[in-house]
Amino acid sequence: MKVNDNKSFFVDFYSTSVHEDSEVIKEITDIICRTGTVENRKDVGVFWWNEFQTMFTNSYSKGFETQNELERKSLEHTLEMFHASENADELSNLMFAHWIKPPIFEGTKEFFERSPIPIYIVSNIDTSDIMDAISFHSLSPADVFISEDAKAYKPSVELFNLAPNSCGLSPNEVIHISTSICSDVKGERALNIKPLWINRFGKDVPDGIKSIETLLDAIKMIRKETVSSFV
Repeated sequence: MKVNDNKSFFVDFYSTSVHEDSEVIKEITDIICRTGTVENRKDVGVFWWNEFQTMFTNSYSKGFETQNELERKSLEHTLEMFHASENADELSNLMFAHWIKPPIFEGTKEFFERSPIPIYIVSNIDTSDIMDAISFHSLSPADVFISEDAKAYKPSVELFNLAPNSCGLSPNEVIHISTSICSDVKGERALNIKPLWINRFGKDVPDGIKSIETLLDAIKMIRKETVSSFV
């Protein structure tokens, strides 16, 4: 199968195209530590993440809840756990402000402008947040598919099924680019979508995974390699 059988890029957004919210999470954690009863700072992050992840995993189909809802609830539980005096809505708004205006990675705009094949954004996020972020950075994806559309979050296969089906593409015609082995690569492989892992920090590359350092590397790759190199 030749290079021209790669008919589209599916690209994750947060942590892949733009920066994740790690800095604002640190800021909120610091506030909880100052205003609550905290013996070990790490305990806040662990509890908050576990609360969010439990809700996230159970958010599916008729029980689906948006990222905004999950964030507010998990943060509220965290504030209660550590007896912090802050308001969950006010702290959550710090997170939401990042989601709509995230710093962009170098090369992302050029990737969207130069790609010889269509780019679709496929992301675990809410509609209003990602559309605001795309507009803020003047990006022009061919389309956007999000967890809110599929009523399920990656790595569940629903979103990975929805996107190619909506575009009239077969899974093997898609290259999906992301920074997450857990959230993206596992779901992609289950459906025969070709995963391409962005490894910006020189981590060990798992067996069978094709990696690149930047989004622009994906363009270089499809111009000179065959699909067989992805699997």
